[in-house]
Amino acid sequence: MPEEKRIRVAALCGSLRQGSYTKMALRVALDAAAAPFCETDFIDLLQFSLPFADGSHRSLWKEAESLGERLANADGVIIGTPEYHGSVSGALKNALDLTGFAEWEGKMIGLVGVSGGSMGAHNALNTLRDIGRSLHAWVIPQQVSIPEAHKQFDAAGNLRDARLGQRLREVGGQVARFAYLHKCAAAHDFLADWQKAQPNPGA
Repeated sequence: MPEEKRIRVAALCGSLRQGSYTKMALRVALDAAAAPFCETDFIDLLQFSLPFADGSHRSLWKEAESLGERLANADGVIIGTPEYHGSVSGALKNALDLTGFAEWEGKMIGLVGVSGGSMGAHNALNTLRDIGRSLHAWVIPQQVSIPEAHKQFDAAGNLRDARLGQRLREVGGQVARFAYLHKCAAAHDFLADWQKAQPNPGA
């Protein structure tokens, strides 16, 4: 497939816990995004030594630059977070604070939230939806909240509930499809404008 028609979908994992249920859920969603027209990239914050966002320019921090480049290269991002005290993880919020419009504007975003309690991760997901809008990203309507995550996965990391797995796959697939349509639409608009332009008469 031509490069201009290929897309990349990344998963951004906001959990630093070993054996993270957030990571397990995100992998299900990201696997569903993989397709002949779509490359995938799993971004694990555990692999970065990110500084605290203190207002300094990101170029001063190599790890933050690396994170920003991988996000900027994606056409869509599936963000996953555990819900801690009714909000997103501190690690994820810090990572988001180290990025900006350059990484997020115009991107398709899918959301996955994981909770240890029975109420699910709806507060964290609502927070991420607000953050996505503030960064001028397109947050898709579908999202997945996983309550009592310790009951949802077996020892091998496989989901016990087939319906929950289907919902995660739908989020991953929707991010890929909408990112593809958005990218192709932008290319078509550019081509249409170029064809309407007056010919250059030269010097």
